[in-house]
Amino acid sequence: MRTSLEFMASNLYSLDRLVQCGCGGNHLPADHWRFIEGMPQDPAELVDDLIKMGHYQPKALGLAETATHADFRQALVQQMLSEATPEQRQLCNHLIKLAGGLEEALAAAFGPHATEFFTDAIRTSQFHRRDFLIKVAAAAAVVTLASCGGGNQSQESTQSSQNGSAASGKLEKTNLTIGFIPIACATPIVVSEPLGIYQKYGLNVTLKKMPNWIAVRESAIAGELDAYHMLSPMPIAMTLGLGSTAFPIKLASIENINGQSITVALKHQDKIKGPADFKGMKIAIPFPYSMHNLLLRYYLASGGLNPDKDVSLEVTPPPDSVAKLAAGQIDAFLMPDNFGQRAIFEKIGFIHLLTKDLWSGHPCCSFAASQQWIDANPNTFRAVNKAIIEAAAHANAPQNRVAVAKAIAERKYLNQPEPVLTAVLTGKFDNGLGETLDIPDRVGFDPYPWKSFAKWISSQLVRWKLMPQEKAKYDNIAEQIYLTDLARSLAKELGETPPSEAERVEKLKFDTFDPAKPAAYIEAQTKKTSKA
Repeated sequence: MRTSLEFMASNLYSLDRLVQCGCGGNHLPADHWRFIEGMPQDPAELVDDLIKMGHYQPKALGLAETATHADFRQALVQQMLSEATPEQRQLCNHLIKLAGGLEEALAAAFGPHATEFFTDAIRTSQFHRRDFLIKVAAAAAVVTLASCGGGNQSQESTQSSQNGSAASGKLEKTNLTIGFIPIACATPIVVSEPLGIYQKYGLNVTLKKMPNWIAVRESAIAGELDAYHMLSPMPIAMTLGLGSTAFPIKLASIENINGQSITVALKHQDKIKGPADFKGMKIAIPFPYSMHNLLLRYYLASGGLNPDKDVSLEVTPPPDSVAKLAAGQIDAFLMPDNFGQRAIFEKIGFIHLLTKDLWSGHPCCSFAASQQWIDANPNTFRAVNKAIIEAAAHANAPQNRVAVAKAIAERKYLNQPEPVLTAVLTGKFDNGLGETLDIPDRVGFDPYPWKSFAKWISSQLVRWKLMPQEKAKYDNIAEQIYLTDLARSLAKELGETPPSEAERVEKLKFDTFDPAKPAAYIEAQTKKTSKA
């Protein structure tokens, strides 16, 4: 029997008269019976020919491939467990949990080519090839029905759907646990509870106070949390496997901009005038993959210091920083502002520099969730992100700052003196040197995740050897990890006017960052530092 391709090649004499037929073929209406007669009779072979002829939408092929890969993975694990001893099964389950899920465990086992491995298995196995082809036909029906119901989607709406911004529907999950660090940066996540914003979106959220950023990371990987308060570089680091198991994370929205400070022990008040004066000191930061670390390095390098040689950087949980400063265990810290202000409240330190003076509008913390969780709970993810974006707008309004400070000061939230939080949120504060300042934008709550943020962060991770150069795919990192389109869409639904652009040129104290030229930016920084 001739294949359909051979039949079409010998009979298509007038392509401009061909029509798309319901059977999947392109041919003259009168030749429908001849086309069908020439097609394979076996369903799997028929689908195979139609694939070669390009009659199935890419989405249909993608759905079939995803479903078949999932079957392979599940079958492989079931086979492994059926032949394992109870102890081996227990170990296998533990490894899956440790990796963050079945997909991650298999990816770790097979390396970066796991998908290719399963694809080759499908291609070379007649049994699974047939199964795949049948799935294609089923997937095509699903795609066709979806297209008929909603018309053609634009590329932007399709991408938004993949990012979890599909039309709101029934929540897949209503009882959520969100991990947070008790700092002012978490304000939108925290204040959503007393304001009743979570409840407004049908969510029953338990806020789980975490001791440090390592705990947040490990709980995320272990699947112990639904979503998280994270430092804005953490989704990049975790997705790329920097400092931990590779675990895909999406940054949904920014929690706060600005809101950090370099705070120094009072004993150094006559010594510290600029970055060069920190030479030989021990300075605390909350986490290697943090804006605190990157901004501190940026500042120190501007004074000719090598952050890895001329000072000692010590990772310290934010709540411990004030106690360590008081005990003389550290000389200074770059931490969230409520701890800088707490050092002044306790009369043990002074604020040397607000990070807004290094980069006005810089990101600090974020709201994030794993790709795995988003895929399983797209409507819930959309709802909780929308709640937090609404809370950010409320907290950002100057007239609400005092009330917000009072709400989050409670023991179950930040457990901080209310005057400390009021000073931070209103921007009216004592700097520890006898000066009373009024800086309204000391901290802000703008949730828009500019993709230029992701690119600047990535550039600095490369600069300080926290990310291998080969992993620095700047455009891909920004596009895949920072959900800018979704944040814009949700903000518009709330009646806000978010930016229409996805990235912008960022103006810092000592230079300007063009997101189109991150490699050139690093090179210029390196040359400038080497000459200092």
